[in-house]
Amino acid sequence: MPSESFRYEAVRQSVVDLIESGALGPGDKAPSLRNLAARMRVSLSTASLAYGQLESEGVLEARPKSGFFVRAARAGLPPPSAPDCEAKTPEPLNRAMIIHKVLADMSRQDMVPLGVARTAESLLPLAQLNRILAQVLRDEGEKVGFYGSVQGHEPLRRQIVLRALEAGIECALPETLITSGAMEALYIALRCVVRTGDTVAIASPTYYCFLQLLENLGLRVIEIPSRPGEGVRPADLAQVVDRFRVSACVLTPNFNNPDGTLIPDGAKAEIVSLLARHDIPLIEDDVYGDIHFGPERPKCSKAFDRKGLVLTCASFSKTLAPGYRVGWLLPGRFMDKALEVKATTSVCTATPTQMAIAEYLGAGHYHRHLKRLRPAAKALMLSMHDLVGRHFPPGTRASKPGGGTVMWVELPGRGDGVEFMQRALAKGITAAPGAIFSSQGCFRHFVRLSSCVPQGPELTHAVQTLGAIAQDLLVKGHEDRIPDPWADDPIAMPEVSPKDS
Repeated sequence: MPSESFRYEAVRQSVVDLIESGALGPGDKAPSLRNLAARMRVSLSTASLAYGQLESEGVLEARPKSGFFVRAARAGLPPPSAPDCEAKTPEPLNRAMIIHKVLADMSRQDMVPLGVARTAESLLPLAQLNRILAQVLRDEGEKVGFYGSVQGHEPLRRQIVLRALEAGIECALPETLITSGAMEALYIALRCVVRTGDTVAIASPTYYCFLQLLENLGLRVIEIPSRPGEGVRPADLAQVVDRFRVSACVLTPNFNNPDGTLIPDGAKAEIVSLLARHDIPLIEDDVYGDIHFGPERPKCSKAFDRKGLVLTCASFSKTLAPGYRVGWLLPGRFMDKALEVKATTSVCTATPTQMAIAEYLGAGHYHRHLKRLRPAAKALMLSMHDLVGRHFPPGTRASKPGGGTVMWVELPGRGDGVEFMQRALAKGITAAPGAIFSSQGCFRHFVRLSSCVPQGPELTHAVQTLGAIAQDLLVKGHEDRIPDPWADDPIAMPEVSPKDS
């Protein structure tokens, strides 16, 4: 039987669908509670709870003795401003302790988790996967307790070869390597193509764990602006390649974390061709490619690779089970080196979870799961975007991505994202400040919020609270902000020199 929370969300979404389809317009009367409850076979209290939530979100308004009516539509939030960072030598940036705090709060159950790029647990097939895992443990006996192949469980690799076709990638079984999540795939890929002191081109903004990894490997970083609606432009990358000695490029072409930008397929092909002419490897992170909201999955950059210079990293952490830690790498011409690095780091990825996911994919469950996950994630994103628009002060800007699980919010009045995070934590809400998504600290008035969070009174109250914090920062301005407790912990990226220096 469906859970009560599922029924409640189904009723809420049915009304939202009527509005988005145009069947209900501003000022129209919504179906009566009794009629809707009878049609959807739910209790009157469940329908009433859903309507109450829609009223708190500003979608409906209650009129005494008349019922519920659709509120007048509000103008959508404008997209964030284009990055103002230039490709220059990175400056000292205070972010190590902030990142540590964001990661430390990732699994806390007493917080509203808006600071983590996660998929709502209710949308993941965890119970089904766990049953398959239990069956694997029973059937395979002692085999699951021994070392597996360095390259990974072969049935899983076969499934990944098949999955890659949807992203436009044609690869063979020997060209796949299973990793412990996408972060290990990225680490191995970097170790394959760069050495300490090399320069790497990245998007700006970019995922903060990428920056930490690049710092730990002693690499120099050049930032390329990720522009609203198009991501990294080939022309911008060409200028960086012409000016600096770039050893590799790291991008998330499909729904970049944190701004959600999607590089068009034509631009991907141009980027791959540009880098190939200079013999520069491209490492692409594709963890969000399967969570697209459009009719077709966007292609990976590797679909346009003809020289084996594109190394594609991905995982099932956003679509199936983050705790299973199963990812993969398609390393192109660098497979021998990738196997060497894998063997000398984690030796092999955990066998039981590889087997369970292989069984899940082989039975066709993943395809059916994605058909449910994508529209659900899209609905949550649209709802989150609307909540921010209703409860944040005028002047707020936010991304409206076509996939993924995060939203990039620009605070009005250049409000400080670090202070925003601190005040949110004091209210039991996590948020990721924009400064940690750049080596230059270019996004101090931005925050990243998770968009794939179940709707309900708790989320509405959390967004209302965040909106009040943003309003307070806007009113108070800069003069009496609380001190940054991490100001004495600078971390600087190494200096980058132009080609002609």
